[in-house]
Amino acid sequence: MSVLITGALVVDGSGSPGFHADVAVDAGRIVAIGNDLPAAHRTIAADGLVLSPGFIDMHSHSDLQILVNPDHTAKVSQGVTLEVLGQDGLSFAPIDDPTRAVVRRQIAGWNGEPDDFDFSWSTVAGYLDRLDQGIACNAAYLVPQGTLRMMVVGTSNRPATGAELARMQQLLADGLREGAVGMSSGLTYTPGMFASTDELVALCEVLASYGGYYAPHQRSYGKGALEAYGEMVEVARRSGCALHLTHAVMNFGPNAGRGDELVAMIDKALASGVDVTTDTYPYLPGATTLAAILPSWTAEGGPDALLARLRDPSARERITYELEQVGSDGCHGCVVEWDTIEIGGVRNPALSGAVGRTVAALAQRTGKPAADVFFEILLADDLATSILQHVGHEENVRAIMRHPSHTGGSDGILVGGKPHPRSWGTFPRYLAHYVRELGVLDLADCVHHLTGRAARRLRLPDRGLVREGYTADLVLFDPAAVRDAATFPEPRRQAEGIPYVFVNGVPVIDDSHRTAAVPGRAIRRSPTPAPSERNLL
Repeated sequence: MSVLITGALVVDGSGSPGFHADVAVDAGRIVAIGNDLPAAHRTIAADGLVLSPGFIDMHSHSDLQILVNPDHTAKVSQGVTLEVLGQDGLSFAPIDDPTRAVVRRQIAGWNGEPDDFDFSWSTVAGYLDRLDQGIACNAAYLVPQGTLRMMVVGTSNRPATGAELARMQQLLADGLREGAVGMSSGLTYTPGMFASTDELVALCEVLASYGGYYAPHQRSYGKGALEAYGEMVEVARRSGCALHLTHAVMNFGPNAGRGDELVAMIDKALASGVDVTTDTYPYLPGATTLAAILPSWTAEGGPDALLARLRDPSARERITYELEQVGSDGCHGCVVEWDTIEIGGVRNPALSGAVGRTVAALAQRTGKPAADVFFEILLADDLATSILQHVGHEENVRAIMRHPSHTGGSDGILVGGKPHPRSWGTFPRYLAHYVRELGVLDLADCVHHLTGRAARRLRLPDRGLVREGYTADLVLFDPAAVRDAATFPEPRRQAEGIPYVFVNGVPVIDDSHRTAAVPGRAIRRSPTPAPSERNLL
């Protein structure tokens, strides 16, 4: 069905100022931009509204939920028309049966543990084909380095052999040929964290040869964060690979006021020829699993071995000492502050009373040491607990989002009783809080961050801009009314002021209501870059 959108302020995703025009859509494409365009099957009068490209979520954890809950209202209602899955080094393709069993338990706090779910794929091609069966928005995929290592090396903390490294390189190359856009790492998560810098360089050399990019969750966002960012820049420099620093934050006490130091590092890397981009979410708290803050040695041998250690008094004593006195590598080298760890979601219904409470508050209520409460929750929930971590700094968030390398990524987790509100509110919060209310970004620049710039990182030739011939991934929003309604107490509230969202030319939000349409598909990366794509900034 053809659609004519009339009277909108077109903010086209390029960073240029907006202009008033009519936009015609037909057969999933933008077919005309101008004035006095021919009539269409449907006309939407958009006076007072902004028409922009659909927002691109560069860091999403919807890997299973996009299939389990095909309406995917959390994302499409905030204007997301494309999200990048396979993040933080742990996901579900490529994979074998033993690895899948471990990964499902390890990241149940991110993806849930859906009953009777059909894991009928083992390859990246199989997963992308599954997405093509019908999803709400488009999705691209990163090959997860931690899953590769688990398949080939296992969960032990040891160097990969030459043969093992060659096997991981082959699996990565297969995934890139099948359509993955790059590779992710989770270097505070096991077993990805056991990879050396040299191992990461060897994998990223494969990425470079296929034109993919590297999206690492590096070894620390707390104590030693700048050193960890520096390692990732060095990996990119040595391998020749494009680098995308995911959820690029400077969190925890040691990093207050140090966002400009990260910006200076990025500028220096860009000046030296390293291709670097970033994404952030516009909130202070982070989110992860409760088990993630454990010292890495506890996870060797897999989930069952970890649970056994949590039951062992001597191991618990050692863990408590590392968490509370030394600073666990899982807690980014920082001593844990139990009053910053809020339970976001549990799988065990018996633990539902813990949701929305900090570990410190639960300890005070029960009269137990906080570490004991921590161990009891992990054991009772079979490691599936998700958390919010209140460790961010506003001045750092603003400094990083202003940078020309910046894009938007929700890092959103959709499961749990009280997930982070960024899952429902990231993109409208940029437009409301950081554009309209604070003026940290102007409207055209912000839309560029969330659309055109992200599409360039993904090397998508026909998305991210309002241009004739481009795919009609489009959002209509009211610049005076758009806002994130999701809050920490009520994280699943739909954004306001976004009445229309089109995915591949099909309305998924129509007059602020979710339609039944699932027009999204897998976005497969062409395996080699065109010469004109090499300089992204």
